[in-house]
Amino acid sequence: MSAQPDLLYSEEEEALRAAVRDLLADHCDAPGVIARTESDTPHDLAAWKALADGMGLAGLLVPEDKGGQGATYREVAVVLEELGRAVAPVPYLTSAVVATEALLACDTDDLLAELASGRKIGALAVSLSVAPGGAYKVVRHEGGTLHGELTAIADAQAAEVLLVPADDGGLYAVDAASATVTPQVSFDLTRPLATVTLDGARGRLLGDAEVAVHRALRAGAGLLASEQLGLAEWTLTETVRYLKERKQFNRPVGGFQALKHRLAQLWLEVVNLRAAARNAADALATGEDADVAVAVAQAYAASVAVRAAEEALQLHAGIGMTWEHPVHLYLKRAKADSIAYGTAGAHRARLAELVDLQAP
Repeated sequence: MSAQPDLLYSEEEEALRAAVRDLLADHCDAPGVIARTESDTPHDLAAWKALADGMGLAGLLVPEDKGGQGATYREVAVVLEELGRAVAPVPYLTSAVVATEALLACDTDDLLAELASGRKIGALAVSLSVAPGGAYKVVRHEGGTLHGELTAIADAQAAEVLLVPADDGGLYAVDAASATVTPQVSFDLTRPLATVTLDGARGRLLGDAEVAVHRALRAGAGLLASEQLGLAEWTLTETVRYLKERKQFNRPVGGFQALKHRLAQLWLEVVNLRAAARNAADALATGEDADVAVAVAQAYAASVAVRAAEEALQLHAGIGMTWEHPVHLYLKRAKADSIAYGTAGAHRARLAELVDLQAP
């Protein structure tokens, strides 16, 4: 009989949370993030360097003998909660999780060490919307070179190495400088998308693309729920704080019964999301029913994160509609996350297959 999942945070995880939150308070304040979204450099590479080099967080999933920290998905989940709270414009999920997981499936020590140390940023050249096990576009491998176009690649603009699946079944490491990376119009300005065009670029064969991509997308989907949790917690906390301060008819708006009911319901949903996200991280760490836990988390997470951000926008009233208030960043991230690594509907369908509950 398998052990019950441990959904509580350890002392070490709470200490990690405090350290990451302090760092992000210095690097990713709301006005700074908003200003960066209006610039030509949407990624905050100074914050990334502090996370990756200063704290060593880019290598949490990489074993110590391969140049990493040898931690687990649980610690990474805590980091992503804090990154979600700050809508931090750093390529942590795409490089330190998804690209790193793809490399772990291929067992490429030198490139792993470079990503783990933060010396290089990696990006898996698979559309952000592809779910674990889903079909993805590949490029043509011909005469030792790669040819083709891949769209909706998250954080490709910041990447120095692209992990590209080809039609021969291989996954290739391509120097981003040899590819044409064209920014796309992205709904979430803090996690920009791009089109990657390869026209005779040379790539280094790493391993089996199908195995690597599935492992990478499963980890990405499972840990995305922790980012969505952090986002939902921030929007709920800030909304409660605002409603305690905002007065109408000489009393705090938060004292009105109808708003209390809305916030209480949302709090329950966020608590349930925490359980689902923690269960997914723990299952990935232990290997116990990981596919089921990831599908459950992603079947639930998107709707809660989106609703929390929508409620924050509405209940902040006029000020919430302004560009200067950061709530729009959270709503855009929540909406973009709702289709990242598969929609809730795709994960529900996958869950039905896994537990043998086929629809009629």
